[in-house]
Amino acid sequence: MTHDDPHADPYDAGMKVRREVLGDAHVDRAQAATTPFTEDFQALITRFAWGSVWTRPGLDRRTRSVAVLTALIALGHWEELAMHVRAARTNGLSDAEIAEVILQAGIYCGVPAANHAFAVAKGVLEELDR
Repeated sequence: MTHDDPHADPYDAGMKVRREVLGDAHVDRAQAATTPFTEDFQALITRFAWGSVWTRPGLDRRTRSVAVLTALIALGHWEELAMHVRAARTNGLSDAEIAEVILQAGIYCGVPAANHAFAVAKGVLEELDR
């Protein structure tokens, strides 16, 4: 399914967006680590998360990154948060905006979650600046 043709397979569009947001190196690593046990899941997230949701015209990528960062903080998915801090930078969020997202999340997700999110994001942002 794509937004132009609801019957088309969104896999290729998903792979394109996934590479644009996460970077070729990350996607290549994920693809190389795919096994027969995980290949259906990799296809599912490429097809539906990246191909059916991230390609929708209703939100720009910056806004989608804000939503994803907040959700990952709320659920305590720290490894995914690190990956999506990188993606947020790719999608045009500044370090100050990422900090604002974490601060906002602290009110609704809890101070301990925000404290840990700041530590994760700080490490990622420092790594990206090296």
